[in-house]
Amino acid sequence: MSLRPEQERLAGWGNFPIEECAVYRPENRAELEALVVEAEAPHWIPRGLGRAYGDASLNAGSGVVLAQGLDRVLDFDEETGLLWCESGLSLAAIIERFLPHGFFFPVTPGTKYITLGGAIAANVHGKNHHSDGSISAWLEDFRLLLATGEVLDCSRERNAEVFWATLGGMGLTGYVLDVRLRLKRVENAYVAVDYEKARDLDAVLDSFLLHDRDHVYSVAWIDTLASGASLGRSVIMRANHALPEDLPRRARTAPLDVRTRGSLSMPFRLPNGTLNPFTIRVFNQVFYASHRDGRFVTDCNQFFYPLDRVRHWNRGYGSRGVIQYQALIPRESGRRGMVEILETLAAANWPSFLSVLKPFGEADAGLLSFPRPGLTISLDLPAPGADLLGVVNQLDQIVLRHGGSVYLAKDSCLRPDALPAMYPELDRFRSLKAKIDPAGRISSSLARRVGILAS
Repeated sequence: MSLRPEQERLAGWGNFPIEECAVYRPENRAELEALVVEAEAPHWIPRGLGRAYGDASLNAGSGVVLAQGLDRVLDFDEETGLLWCESGLSLAAIIERFLPHGFFFPVTPGTKYITLGGAIAANVHGKNHHSDGSISAWLEDFRLLLATGEVLDCSRERNAEVFWATLGGMGLTGYVLDVRLRLKRVENAYVAVDYEKARDLDAVLDSFLLHDRDHVYSVAWIDTLASGASLGRSVIMRANHALPEDLPRRARTAPLDVRTRGSLSMPFRLPNGTLNPFTIRVFNQVFYASHRDGRFVTDCNQFFYPLDRVRHWNRGYGSRGVIQYQALIPRESGRRGMVEILETLAAANWPSFLSVLKPFGEADAGLLSFPRPGLTISLDLPAPGADLLGVVNQLDQIVLRHGGSVYLAKDSCLRPDALPAMYPELDRFRSLKAKIDPAGRISSSLARRVGILAS
C-alpha cells in the first residue's frame, strides 16, 4: 500500500503564495523509493526545510515529498574534509558537528537552515562566489532517485548531463538521496570583517574592483531608497577567515567553539504595512550612520547568519508576506543595469527591508544555474499586490535588456515569456527532463508558472 498524504497549506519562507498540497512524509529510504512510483498524486516535488522564498517547493493540488528524517552522516574523512551524508542533513547540523573539528561549510547562503538536497537544487552561492564559486565547485557526486525508481550515480564523469541539470534544477530531475562534498578547513570559527562606507554606487563598484581579490567574502548592504547623488550608497563588508592573532582574547583558548547566543523569536505577525517607505527610510538612515570604516572580528554565525538568531523573523512582513527578488546583471553592463534598477525602486518609493549587492565570479556548467560573472542584487519587497507586481515587471524588463536573469529559488512573479532569454540552456534541460522522467511525475508550482514545464 502506498503512503497516504496529508492535505496541508504550504508556503515558502516569504509566505507568498500559500497553496494546498498533498504532503507525503516517508520515514525511510524504502518508503521513499516506493512513494516516487506509487504516489496517488499526479506528480510530486521534493521539499527540504521550506526556506525557498516563492513556490519552488510547492505543488498546488498535488504532491510534496518531505523526507527530512533521511539526514544521516555516512562517512567523513578528516584528512580531506570529504563528507558523505544523506541529503536531508541541514547546513546547521553540518556546522554544529564539524566546525569543532576545524571544518566549515564551503558555500553558504544567508541561512543555515536549509538541507543539502535543497542547496543542490538551488545550486546555492554565498558571499564568496567571486572566489569559491557555488556549491557545485565543492561537490564530488550524489545519487539521484528518478521518478521511474531508478537510482543514478551522478558526477562530472558519470551521468554528467544529469549532474549539471540537477544543480540548479529546482528539484525537477529527481530526489537526491546522498551526497559527497568537501568541507572547507578553517583554523577557527571567526572572520575578520573590513567595513567600508560607500557614498554611491560608483564608489561601491570601484571598491569591489580594487579590494575583492584580497578577500574571500564580499557583500554590500545597499540603500535602495537613496536617490540623486546618494544613489546606491552602501556599507561594504569584506571578510577573510580570521588569523590566530586576530582573535579576541576570550576566543583564544577555544577558537573553534562558538557558543550559540540566546535566540529571539518573532511571536506574531506584524500588521501589514509596518514596513513602509517611511519606516524603511528611517532604518536605512540609522544603519548607514551607525557603521564606520574599520576591521572587526566576529564569529561565523554573526557574519553569515545574523537573521537566524531570530526564529520566525519572516513574520515581520505581515500576513501578506514578502517577495524576495534576486537578479543578476552581467559584468559588461553591471553598472548601467544596477543604476536602472536603483532608479526604478527610488522613483516607485518601494521599500526593501534588506537589500544586498554582491559580485559574482565565473559560471559553472549547470543548465539552470543562476550565477555568472557580474553583479547580483537581492531585495525583500513586502506586501505583494498589484502595485508591487508592476514594479517587479519593470525590474524584469531591465534585467532582460541587459542580458541578465532572475534567481528561480527566490522567484514569485516571473512570467514564462522571460524564461528562455534568462536561461538559454532551457531547451536542453527540458529534453533531458523528458528523457529521465517520461511520465512527467516530478513537477512544481514554480515549474509550471514560469514555463520550465508545461502547465
